[in-house]
Amino acid sequence: MHVLFVEPAFPSNQREFVRALHQCGARVTGIGERPIEALDGELRGWLQGYERVRSVVDEDALLEVVRRCQRRSWVDRLEATVEAHVLAAARVREATGIPGTSVRTTWLCRDKPAMKDALREAGVACAQSAPARSAEEVRTFVERIGFPVILKPRDSAGASGTFRVTNPAELERAIAGSGLAHGGSVACEEFIEGHEGFYDTMSVGGRPVHEFISHYFPPVLEAMRERWISPQFLTTNRLGASSYSEVREMGQRVHRTLGIDTSATHMEWFFGPRGLKFSEIGCRPAGVGTWDVYCAANDFDLYREWARGIIGRPPTEFPSRRYAAGHVALRPERDGEITGYSGVDEVYRAFGQWIFAAHFPPAGSRTQPIEAGYKANAWIRLRHQDYDEARRMLDMVGRTVRVHAR
Repeated sequence: MHVLFVEPAFPSNQREFVRALHQCGARVTGIGERPIEALDGELRGWLQGYERVRSVVDEDALLEVVRRCQRRSWVDRLEATVEAHVLAAARVREATGIPGTSVRTTWLCRDKPAMKDALREAGVACAQSAPARSAEEVRTFVERIGFPVILKPRDSAGASGTFRVTNPAELERAIAGSGLAHGGSVACEEFIEGHEGFYDTMSVGGRPVHEFISHYFPPVLEAMRERWISPQFLTTNRLGASSYSEVREMGQRVHRTLGIDTSATHMEWFFGPRGLKFSEIGCRPAGVGTWDVYCAANDFDLYREWARGIIGRPPTEFPSRRYAAGHVALRPERDGEITGYSGVDEVYRAFGQWIFAAHFPPAGSRTQPIEAGYKANAWIRLRHQDYDEARRMLDMVGRTVRVHAR
């Protein structure tokens, strides 16, 4: 089995997909933007070959490289696991006759208004939404449904480039900042009040072989706007509880409607006063190293299970559900240069046996803006057999550890 894998070196956990394919016996050719000398020796050892391309989202350049690989040897799969890469890979896949996620499915998982139109037609409860290519179309949408609303790029991931708008003045600022004045296009959405979580799978042949349900505390948009918040996500080990059956049923209906076949998926949802509502889905793994959390929570190698699915082999491991596990982001008190930390020793004395990963940039490091996400600065990951205790520990870490900067 020969697999072409897009961008094996960045972000850092991309190497785990290559490692897993190699361990499952696949021959892997990497396609990336860096010179091969920039890849470490272990990663190079997992690759049969490597092709450099000026940009992995340049479809013409990617197509040229893939065809060159096909002239040398048969190619069974072309895989991309980063949101920004999946559509270019799907188009090249169809142009070269390589099996995998279709352009239609990939596009529906990228274009928020089209995604929700397809799902509403299938009976999936979604927020009201519409595409907009002008300020007037945005204002018309707001007049129809009222405040608050969300404006976001049509192909965004997470909260990137997203505006929450609660009044006319904020609306005009969001329109100005959205790129509409420069020919851009946005998705307008009704703001859904409620708790936010996500349903992730590794699906094979349209069926979730492995599935996970996780929770955000607080919702992502709030977390990405307030520096004082130490945002968390926590994956549950109570997946069989009846309270999760509706989420699982929704996720599987979304898969069928969008034509998801063999792929990792990441689906976000809200639950509030108006019940369960679909938010969005990507046909790729969750970001910020969430799969590493799943591996630690479940005593298995999800990357290897992904690789087995991609090369057409049945699963051999299943999640233990032994632990609930989560990640808490630790923000600097201001932007600038990190000077040190407080509270870390206290946290390790209290919870050290449950902490399985952490990251503390050294003093002198430049801070990253809070909008850069859950791994932008310091963070801690922990696990515990009891979900409520894991939640309590994450809260305590967020209240105790301080990242000092000047």
